[in-house]
Amino acid sequence: MSESIPGRSASALPDRVLIAVDSTTASEHALVYAKGMIAPGGRVRLVSVAENPRTLMPMGAFASEVLASAHEELLRDANEALTRAYAALADSGFQIETEAIDLSKHGSDVTHALMDAARNWQAQLLVVGARQHHGLLRWIEGSVSTPLASLAQCPVLIVPVAYRTDALLSPGRILFAVDASSQATEALRKGLQFATHTTAGRAIYVIDRAVRLGDFVPIDVLENAFVEEGTRVLAAVEPLVADRCGQASTALVETKRTSDDVAHAIVREAHDWRADLLVMGTHGRRGPSRWILGSVAERVARLTDLPLLLVHTQADAG
Repeated sequence: MSESIPGRSASALPDRVLIAVDSTTASEHALVYAKGMIAPGGRVRLVSVAENPRTLMPMGAFASEVLASAHEELLRDANEALTRAYAALADSGFQIETEAIDLSKHGSDVTHALMDAARNWQAQLLVVGARQHHGLLRWIEGSVSTPLASLAQCPVLIVPVAYRTDALLSPGRILFAVDASSQATEALRKGLQFATHTTAGRAIYVIDRAVRLGDFVPIDVLENAFVEEGTRVLAAVEPLVADRCGQASTALVETKRTSDDVAHAIVREAHDWRADLLVMGTHGRRGPSRWILGSVAERVARLTDLPLLLVHTQADAG
């Protein structure tokens, strides 16, 4: 029997969820969090990727026997991760299946392998854990979760390693970062499927006071345009939030004049408001400055230690 979630409309939740698993703590935390994001009795596909040892080791540096041994170990690690993840979900009531992807045969990288797996299985949600690194380590290790969000056709839920919950709970406080694009509204609609009558939902629009277009547009004129647009956008989305959430609120959020940006403002607001899920679109344009929300979403993904739902949509034409 699946464990029911009080106040949850089961039909609103995705029932085909692909979860990427590995041996890291980030993956464990993502698995626990994901339990509250799946429809009771839904189908879950656990996927673990075994990397190609030839891409991890300099060509010619090792004998074929060593590469074969490394390949066997990577496959074993992937299957062990699947076994642990399956056991963690065994009493959830979900229909669970597993897949180990061998990149030695797949001929791709981790990001594209997961993207293909989600597309081929027609996943409604892709869940990944994330370890946040800064500076040199981030560039050495690279990132899987951030490019996935811009490539995957379904929404991507990124659960940072720093975030942990021990209960099967739906998000109680959801923050939506919106702009004037139809893509942002679509992301909000997707995020609202995780809301209930007990959820507190908050939509914010960021006024970027740190932009520097003074040579072309007086800064007060630019800020007034942001305020006008933001007020209009929030008035339009507030009924959508109120319709799904028991508590609904909106806010115009401002960046600081210097040493600040939209991404930091969103992350600060999420923490100050004590959100347990942050929702954004990965593309969109807004306002006179026409900044690309996709780049902001990428920075938020690198900064936040809260679960982040990124909804990929097509950018506005023109």
